[in-house]
Amino acid sequence: MARLNAVSRSHEARASERAYAEIRGLILAGDIAPGAPITEEALADIVGVSRTPVREALHRLESELYVIRTESQRLVVAQWSEDDIAEMFTLRSILEGRAAARAAVRITPETLDTLRRCNDTIATAVAAPDIATFLVENRRFHELILGASGSRRLVTMLATLVEQPVVRRTAIRYSAPELARSAHEHAELIQAFAVGDADWARAVMTAHIRRAFHAFSAASP
Repeated sequence: MARLNAVSRSHEARASERAYAEIRGLILAGDIAPGAPITEEALADIVGVSRTPVREALHRLESELYVIRTESQRLVVAQWSEDDIAEMFTLRSILEGRAAARAAVRITPETLDTLRRCNDTIATAVAAPDIATFLVENRRFHELILGASGSRRLVTMLATLVEQPVVRRTAIRYSAPELARSAHEHAELIQAFAVGDADWARAVMTAHIRRAFHAFSAASP
């Protein structure tokens, strides 16, 4: 019986994790628009699981501010005000700047090579231009740095910042020179990592995020 209970709990945990990943993906891709109401029943049908793991996933997404509860207790996809966006970028610049500083003194030669290859792909996407590839590789580039920082706390804190819709909206409206500038800043980060300069890495990452904020603000309707 104990074994059956353990198997059941493991299955429920996997179903909850799957529901979380899929619902979060729908929000980040814009398939569920900001302000749109969401229900456990509809999401259970979409994800293909029961309502229980969907309910657990929604509790997690609510704690991470992907979804919010209205005064009438209905769940809707979060909408972000200008102040929310500014705060999001400010926190990202602080946390990712810290991650870059840590990564500079901890990064392995293998991860550094992976970063170089990743940024080569970004440069190729910029030249095309191929925004879809830029978005995928840009996210990967930043995730590699976060992983190299060796800080689970930073990973957890940054996971609560809903940045991907903002990155997508910014990148789509970037001019060719702005896209090229992003790749250039990545290259400078790689230089800082190569010589193990934490202060340089922090400064470049902080400026990189702040520039993205102003590009986003300028691109906003």
